[in-house]
Amino acid sequence: MAIDSVAKLRAVYRPPRARSGLKVLDHLDVHCRNFLALSPLCVISSSRADGRADASPRGDLPGSLAHVLDDRTLLLPDRPGNRQLDTLSNLVERPYVGLVFFVPGWNETLRVNGRAEIDTDPELLAPLASRGKLPIAAIKVTVEEAYLHCAKALVRARIWEPEARVERSRFPTYGQVLADQIAGADAAEIDADSAQSARTDLY
Repeated sequence: MAIDSVAKLRAVYRPPRARSGLKVLDHLDVHCRNFLALSPLCVISSSRADGRADASPRGDLPGSLAHVLDDRTLLLPDRPGNRQLDTLSNLVERPYVGLVFFVPGWNETLRVNGRAEIDTDPELLAPLASRGKLPIAAIKVTVEEAYLHCAKALVRARIWEPEARVERSRFPTYGQVLADQIAGADAAEIDADSAQSARTDLY
């Protein structure tokens, strides 16, 4: 049966615990700040003008991934990527983001939702310099919701357990996949270019 209303949805699930709603903050408290300082990875979600959703990973060294300006303001440097600008284009059209931050070895995650804007002010970007290079822009997030997410998803995934690691040989290389998907693409050339970019174009 397709569920087409919140009432029908709630009818098939147990009610949430009271603390699930009470834990949602409208600012970054000391625990959120500490989590952000330790996180090297987040996934940022945004949506296009037509409502279609998009999600993208962002990674950097702990302390460089996210910069807290104040209790309600978070900065994410936009480091070099594929230059398609999917997320940034979405934010111009629909200025809201959902963020999930990860810390290696921890099963809890930190979720932050809020209004986002793209800023290129040199003074704002200065604290975001890494390896002597400034990002071209930053995503400035005005925090509307922040909360710690329970561990169940990552416990089920066993993502940090060594025995759960999958040998890379079980899946084609990035270049091999693109060569199958793009007519005339050369797998070896793509893999070499990707490796070079990862060495010299991270910042």
